[in-house]
Amino acid sequence: MTAAKNKAPQPAGGNVLDLAREVLEIEAAAIIGLIARLDQDFQRAVDLILDCHGRVTVSGIGKSGHIARKIASTMSSTGTPAYFVHPAEASHGDLGMVTRDDVFIALSNSGESAELLSIVPLIKRQGAKLISLTGNPDSTLAREADAHLYAGAEKEACPLNLAPTASTTAALALGDALALALMQAKGFSRDEFARSHPGGALGRRLLTHVRDVMRSGSDAPRIPDTAMLSDAILEMSRGRMGITAILDRDQCVLGIFTDGDLRRTLQKGVDLHATPIASVMTRGPRTIGPDKLAAEAVQIMEQHKVNQLLVVDGERRLIGALNMHDLLRAKVI
Repeated sequence: MTAAKNKAPQPAGGNVLDLAREVLEIEAAAIIGLIARLDQDFQRAVDLILDCHGRVTVSGIGKSGHIARKIASTMSSTGTPAYFVHPAEASHGDLGMVTRDDVFIALSNSGESAELLSIVPLIKRQGAKLISLTGNPDSTLAREADAHLYAGAEKEACPLNLAPTASTTAALALGDALALALMQAKGFSRDEFARSHPGGALGRRLLTHVRDVMRSGSDAPRIPDTAMLSDAILEMSRGRMGITAILDRDQCVLGIFTDGDLRRTLQKGVDLHATPIASVMTRGPRTIGPDKLAAEAVQIMEQHKVNQLLVVDGERRLIGALNMHDLLRAKVI
């Protein structure tokens, strides 16, 4: 095969980067154009969903169907349980899941999708509330809706002005706005968000607490403040954390001794067996409570450029220790 045959075809009409920039500009303009079009119907849609005692169903066909799935997913993960139903399946039995207590959200850029219009009378007859997202406020779907949200675009980003691009981007952004307005209205918390995302890195950051990853008991290196420097070195070697906590008789933290402290101390040529640890330790070390999020421990470490933290209770009694490696193993970072 010749080099000419291997060469990728070039787009007609100019530079591919220019086309990409134009696509982004058109889609960005479509979203910005929605701002001025927001009206009381958006508030009406929010109120309908907040007052819903049943379920939220989101539906659409073709590209609008893909956007509908994303909107349902975003709502579900931000405090508004929702699910997607395909309009064709709805007309063949799945509409039986819609009750008078539900809200049905229908997406169609034209507002004239036959598959959706065929089930609208059944939705209305059932007594469910209908919210439409269309690019045509004069469409049948818009007129039949209890609340209509304009999600149109002046033109598509497609060079042929045919493939749904800017219009689907606008619908997606409007769906996000609706989901997050509901999230705020419901007072949806970080903890609730974390409980709906337990499987990934996000869930680990929001659900993992210091107590879940800290080393406790004998695994947290410690020595009394009456010990010598040589005792600190032995305890650091045993604990393999690069630190040891220095405690008073009540097990409260007075200080910490780290690998860095050891290097600086050895440079002074001190006697390891005759030097009290209290004279070379770092006083008032950074600490954290066991009920704090592990992500907060990461923030403290990064802010103060330390690799270890002592875990203490309200009386500053030592109950554990953790370092950056512990957080890495727990996949918090």
